Amino acid sequence: MKIFKSLLLTMLLVASTMTTAQTAEEIIDTYLENTGGKENWKKVKGLKMVGMMKMQGMEIPFEQMTTKDGKQLVAIELQGNKMTWSGFDGKVAWQRNQMTMEAEKSDNEATENLKNELKEFPDPFIDYKEKGYKVELIGKETVDGTETFKIKLTKKPILVNGEEKPNIRHYYFDTENYVPIILESEVSQGPMQGQVMRNALSDYEEVNGLYFPLTISNKMQTIQFKEVTINPEIDASEFVMPQK
Repeated sequence: MKIFKSLLLTMLLVASTMTTAQTAEEIIDTYLENTGGKENWKKVKGLKMVGMMKMQGMEIPFEQMTTKDGKQLVAIELQGNKMTWSGFDGKVAWQRNQMTMEAEKSDNEATENLKNELKEFPDPFIDYKEKGYKVELIGKETVDGTETFKIKLTKKPILVNGEEKPNIRHYYFDTENYVPIILESEVSQGPMQGQVMRNALSDYEEVNGLYFPLTISNKMQTIQFKEVTINPEIDASEFVMPQK
């Protein structure tokens, strides 16, 4: 009888483990469903996000607009003057020189990397297989007292000095709400090359049925979104590089 009870308990434990086991695909599906539904996310043609960037004791108002067809612009306000800081019209990527404030065309490598990044819009996990991405559940990990699922997302390689380099991100999904609360990625170039950038995502709020993290912060800066507009009216000329 004792042997039978022991065997029965073992079977129940195994069944319970199988029932509660999660795969990376199931976690991502739940995340998309909890934040508005995959089909609703796919209806997003453009996003306008207005907020404040806080860094090195400064507060910089900004506006970012991104479209599904691969366009993007970032406008900022400095000393009361609003200007478009960077843009991409689908062919030409550009940004302002911090010294001269003149718009300068980005090189081919930076343009290609940006073009690939914008193909993720509005979320890298939507149709990730079709994008050629791979996901892997690393396991569970407690972050600042919160239990999370750690998901590895392997994207298409990034170009660095003409060479393809691994392009990997780690997302930490809250096991209760199934939303990312931490995003980690390795800096691929520049003075911080090789270091891991860790962004905290918080203050999720609903906008027209979709949920967005309104605060993104790391050791260097904090970005707070004050307004999110889905499918705003867009003037294509705003993305074009200004002429001197």
